[in-house]
Order: sequence, then C-alpha cells, then structure tokens
Amino acid sequence: MPPILPTDSPLGAHLEGIPVPHADILLVADMLCDDERAKLQEIHEFLQTEIRPVVGEYWDREEFPFDLLPLLAEHGLGEIELSDTSRLFRGLVYAEVTRADVSFSTLVGIHNELVIGVINGMGSDAQREKWLPGLRRFEKVGCFALTEPDHGSDVAGGLATSAQRTDDGWVINGKKRWIGGGTFADFTIVFARDTEDHTVKAFLVENDREGVRTSKISGKLALRIMQNADMTFDNVEIPAENIIEGVKSFADLNTYLCTSRAWVAWQGAGLQLGIFDKAREYALKREQFGRPLAKFQLVQESLARILGNASASLGMMAHIAQLQERGLLDMPKAAMAKATTTRLARESAAVGRALAGGNGILTEYDLSKMMADAEALYTYEGTYDINSLIVGRAVTGHSAFV
Repeated sequence: MPPILPTDSPLGAHLEGIPVPHADILLVADMLCDDERAKLQEIHEFLQTEIRPVVGEYWDREEFPFDLLPLLAEHGLGEIELSDTSRLFRGLVYAEVTRADVSFSTLVGIHNELVIGVINGMGSDAQREKWLPGLRRFEKVGCFALTEPDHGSDVAGGLATSAQRTDDGWVINGKKRWIGGGTFADFTIVFARDTEDHTVKAFLVENDREGVRTSKISGKLALRIMQNADMTFDNVEIPAENIIEGVKSFADLNTYLCTSRAWVAWQGAGLQLGIFDKAREYALKREQFGRPLAKFQLVQESLARILGNASASLGMMAHIAQLQERGLLDMPKAAMAKATTTRLARESAAVGRALAGGNGILTEYDLSKMMADAEALYTYEGTYDINSLIVGRAVTGHSAFV
C-alpha cells in the first residue's frame, strides 16, 4: 500500500513495516519551522514507543506511573511554557501527549499552563527561584485548586474557601474538589476569598503543612491515571510571602483560564489523532469474512469520519495558535474551540469504539479507554454547555446564566 502522504513528516507512521499516511492529513505540523518540526517528531516517537504502550495497565488500576516523570522531563515536557517556541508547536505537543494518553496530557497541561504559568507570570522572584527549577525537571509537582465541592461552573462568584490575614501571614480554610495531582503534589496554588475585602486571591500552600488533608477520588470512568483529589484546608497557616501577589482578583485569572481552555481544545484534537491511529490499526489487522475490516465500506466511512473530525479540530486549533501569537485570543474564542474539539472527540471516540466491535470495550485496544477519557475532556475546564453559553453570550449580547 503506497503512502498517500510522506511518512517522514512529523506524526508519520508505519504499521508493521507498511508505510501509511499520517493522521495530520492537512499537514498542520508542516507549518512549523524545521527545528520545531524535528523536535515534534522526536516527542511523537518517544510518546508512542515508551508511554502509550505501558499506560493501559496503570489506567486499569487507577495508578499513577511516577517512574515515567523523569522521561517526560528528558524530552522537555516539564517546561513547555518556559520554552522559546511557537504557540503552534506547544499546542501540537499537547496534542501529541494526549494522542498517547489523556491523563498524562492533563498532568502536563496543568503543570505548564496553570502551575508554571501562574508562578512564572504572577509569582514573586523568590517563588520563581524556589519552585521553577524543580518544576522544569518534574522533580517538583504542583496542583491548581480552584474548583470546590459546591462550586464548579459558578466558582467565579461562589468561591467559598477563605483566607484571613494575620500578623504573620494568612490562615486558609475551605475545601477543594477534583484537584488533579492533589494526592502527590508538593504544593497547591489555592484560590481563596480574602475575608477583609472579599476578593479572590491566590496562595502557594505546601502540602505538608499542618491542616492540609487530601483524599483520592476513586471509581472514575475517565482520567483513571490522573489522581484527582478532594482537599481540605483546616486553619492552615502560611507565611505572608506565600501569597501570589499578581493575583489581586478573579479577573486576573482570565488569561490563564482562557489559555487553559485552548489547551483542552488541543487535547480534543490530539485525542482524535489517537482514536484514528488505533481504529485504523485495528481495521487493517482484523479480518472478518476472509478479508481485512479495512476493505468494508462502512469501516472506511467510519475512519473517514474520525479523520475529518480530527482534521477540522487541528485546523481550528492552528488558527487559535495564530490568534494567541497575535494576542487576540479571548474567552469566547477559546470556549468555542474547547466546546467544538471535545464534542467532535466524543463523537470520534464512539465511532472508533464501535468499529472494533466487542474488542472495542477492552483497554487492550485503547479505544474504550479513549472513549471514556473523552467524557472528561467534554466536561472539565468548563462543561460543553457552559462553554457554549459563553459563546452564545458573545454572539447575542445576552447572558443565559449570569
């Protein structure tokens, strides 16, 4: 079977020695400069050969593979947001990590977009000096605690965790929920309401401080490798220097929440690349009625639909990256991208799972795992409905929820 597209381009593939066209059929990755394109190919090969084949067992057991963190660091995945690279490259890297595993991409994205992003952009010189070197190498891990048990979509106005100023610093009280990495992080960026002026501020709280308690959320359908946590802060005392001075109100978070929605949109695109990879692999290897599934018309339609969804998502995200470079990304654009790519990922995951029939429900074939993880992408960083309403408000001038 001759290649339709060059297989030595980034995201190229071979299946048991047979060259096959890569999933980036519109050549989005070819928009990168030569150095970034080569680096992306290196990351792709690392993730596909050393990460994707081993994560299924961890997913089944709801365990996190800490031994793989140094490998991520070796390939620069701990310092993406500190690198002098294009927004398109960073986005495609996030897509590639998701292509290998959604939980890993969630850790890498939170680590870069939110933890490193907030400390580097809003923290003090002392905070940057203390934490960034270890974070870059994944020797330190932070988590981002905004969501609460009673406040998810309405957390901007309903945030209940409190911060009370004292002579020596602050006392933090409250509960957080769904905090990725909360069970093993070295510190937490906690968002709490100042009891004096009632504005939302950010605080860096080391997780070994007295009064910090974490518990793993078990029994999840999706993101089973990521250790999401319930966190309680019971009269936790922190020094004055632990406040993140650049966050003076919830509005100061908008830039980070906007870029994090764009990151999840890249996850939606990357997941579809992974779905296409595994669905095509299954269709080419599996035989029924004396011929490969790939020769059946309905199977080819399914693969074409998945690839079309993935290509539409990558095309949208390439333009989002251009808008970011120009400083033109705002919340409605990011919300539309996140809602769209994750909706398409959900559809693509269902199509891919069905293509594999009964085998499609086994994690051995990855498709059921990716279908489950698509549900998480559809829901976090603003549910599909909330992001749709953000877009609706922007295009009509009327708010449907506040």
